[in-house]
Order: sequence, then C-alpha cells, then structure tokens
Amino acid sequence: MKRIISTGIFVFLVTFLIAQQSPEGLFPGAKAPDFTGFDQNGNEIKLKDLAKKGPVVLVFYRGYWCPYCNKALKRLEDSLQLITDKGATVIAVTPEINSNIDSTVKKTGAEFSILHDKDMKIMKAYNVAFEVPENTVTRYRNAGLDFTKLNGENGTNLPVPAVYIIDKQRDVIWRYFETDYKKRPSIQAIIDNIK
Repeated sequence: MKRIISTGIFVFLVTFLIAQQSPEGLFPGAKAPDFTGFDQNGNEIKLKDLAKKGPVVLVFYRGYWCPYCNKALKRLEDSLQLITDKGATVIAVTPEINSNIDSTVKKTGAEFSILHDKDMKIMKAYNVAFEVPENTVTRYRNAGLDFTKLNGENGTNLPVPAVYIIDKQRDVIWRYFETDYKKRPSIQAIIDNIK
C-alpha cells in the first residue's frame, strides 16, 4: 500500500513539475507587459507608446528557418493594410539574431516591425518561451540548424507561436496560443478581434 501511495505521489510531482515548465501564455483580461526593443530598421519600439495610438497585434515566431512562421508572416504582410485600416499596429518578436531577421524580411516581405528578443525578456514576460528538448535540438542540428548560432544568447529557446491583440489600456483582448507550431490563426480571426 505504501508503495502504491509513494508511486502515486511521485507521478503527481513529475506531472506537476512538467506542467509548471510548460508555457501557458497570457489570457484575455491580463495586462500586457510593457517592453522596449529595436526593430530591423533600428527604430525604438515601445509597447506603451504604440498602444496609446490603437490596438497592437503582437506576434511571436520561431525564426526564418520555419516555413510555417514564414507563411504566417507573409499572410500578415499581405493583409497589413486591412489591419492598419482598423487602427492597429503589427509587431513581431523572435529569438533569432538580427542578421536572421533580415532573412525573415527577405522571405516574407515584412514591412512591420520585427524585434530580436534579447535574453528572451519579452517572451518570458508573455509566458511563451520554452527550451527545446535536447533530442529535438540534435535533430535540428543534424539538419543544419544550430539554435545557438540562429538565436545567439537565446540559445535553444523558442516561443510558442502566439498572437495577442492588445488594446489602448494594454489589456490583452484576444489571444491565439497553440503549441502545435504548424497551426496559426487566420487573418480573418485577427481582423475580427481588433476592436
């Protein structure tokens, strides 16, 4: 009996610890953490300043090497006028270093601001950051993708591809948070939720 109880407690603790390490993102109604960063053009971007002007669509993506990210960013760029017509600003955040952001811009034509998240400060504040498991890191390295070179000081950390819409009071009014990196929100869903 003691063995069954001990095993049950062990399983519970392991499950609890794993759950504690998995990012959950922010939920609607949460206050969006402020941040400052520099985009691919050297412009200083402050969330609080942008939010004063209107809604902010905040997008987290993995890197230029991710075809699903490139497709999602390209769709955002192709629909940028529809988003800005609603008074919103698009900002993308990535762990990849600036030279790789240049590759993202070339692949997607993105004209909106893209920020390198130095030390994962933004991704941690929005609870989207996670460390890629070693076996996955090895698979990517064997395919020619070395996260420590792609992400610099951010190492083997990536974000869950998430999208937040933030209002003028810096409240999260909508989110898309999906751990399956192959799934992304439709542009229509984003546009419909900009208020």
